[in-house]
Amino acid sequence: MKFEARVFEEPIEVNISEKENSFKSGDLEGKYEFISQNGRYLLRIGTKLYKIDNVSYDGSDIEFSVNGDWFKVSVKDEQELLLDRLGFKTGNAVAEGSLKSPMPGKILDILVSEGDEVTKGQPVVILEAMKMENELKAAIDGTVASISVEVGQSLEKNSPILEIENIG
Repeated sequence: MKFEARVFEEPIEVNISEKENSFKSGDLEGKYEFISQNGRYLLRIGTKLYKIDNVSYDGSDIEFSVNGDWFKVSVKDEQELLLDRLGFKTGNAVAEGSLKSPMPGKILDILVSEGDEVTKGQPVVILEAMKMENELKAAIDGTVASISVEVGQSLEKNSPILEIENIG
């Protein structure tokens, strides 16, 4: 899967194959091992071991420390990059709790029901647009308050799809 990470405002393209535990970024490529252990993450690349702590998320922005050095990185996946190129809002630009169609399309599947608890980043709806299936994800942790669409329904850009009430 392709990602773009912005580190110190510089874009870095990274391709990750989870099946093969491999990555490629520019001229750098190799195998990796990612381990979660007692609230700490360990990343092994070759013979180097990186300790990742203090991880916090805010939309696409991730803040963390690696071996004691602090980093703030903005990460976007292939879908977010496509939507950015097309001029649609993603991540923090989307109103909290309100999921709207980022482009004209047709609802293929609704993966949640009213009253379901969802977590930020959880797929909630499949929207077919431009002959592609797009997973639309929850912008916040919360409870699905209302669903405004049905499977098979065609939508215009910015049509309301569902509302999520914030937990806490």
